[in-house]
Amino acid sequence: MLRNVIAVSPAASSVDVKQHIKAALTRSAEADAARITVDTAAGGSVTLRGTVHSWAERDEAVRAAWATPGVRKLQSELTYASSAR
Repeated sequence: MLRNVIAVSPAASSVDVKQHIKAALTRSAEADAARITVDTAAGGSVTLRGTVHSWAERDEAVRAAWATPGVRKLQSELTYASSAR
């Protein structure tokens, strides 16, 4: 006998995705969430915009976005400015 125990989760809403990414950025000691905006669109598309202080901060923001359930496409428009602080 074969039993199907697969559960399909509904797609995450754009609002949920945005809130999850912003919360992850706020928790991160590396990323300054106030300087990063998160734009979401239907289908799991996310765009990060803003200024970061280091490439490590940029990488952390991108990692946080990709780790968010429902993200299917990510575009980073983050710019680096060493004197942003």
